Amino acid sequence: MTTPNASSAAVHWSVQGMLVEYLTSGRLAEVVYRDSAGQIRMVHDVIRDLFSRAGHEYILLGRGSMVSLDHIITLDGRTLAVSR
Repeated sequence: MTTPNASSAAVHWSVQGMLVEYLTSGRLAEVVYRDSAGQIRMVHDVIRDLFSRAGHEYILLGRGSMVSLDHIITLDGRTLAVSR
C-alpha cells in the first residue's frame, strides 16, 4: 500500500538525482524559474551547488544566482514545479 507522501518522495528523489547529474557533469542547463517578484526568468547556466538552508532546498548557478527548488518550473524542458 502506498501513501501520497511515498509518491511525493519518489518524485523528490528523482529530481534530486537529476540535479546531482547536472552538478557532477558540469553540463549547461536551461533553468526556467519564478523569481522573488513573481516574474518568470530563463537562464542558461551550470549548476554549481545543491544545498539546504532553513528547511528549503536551493541550487547555486554558475553566475552566483541562488534559486529555491520550489521556484523552478522547468529544467531543460522537464517540469519540476509541484502544483501549489
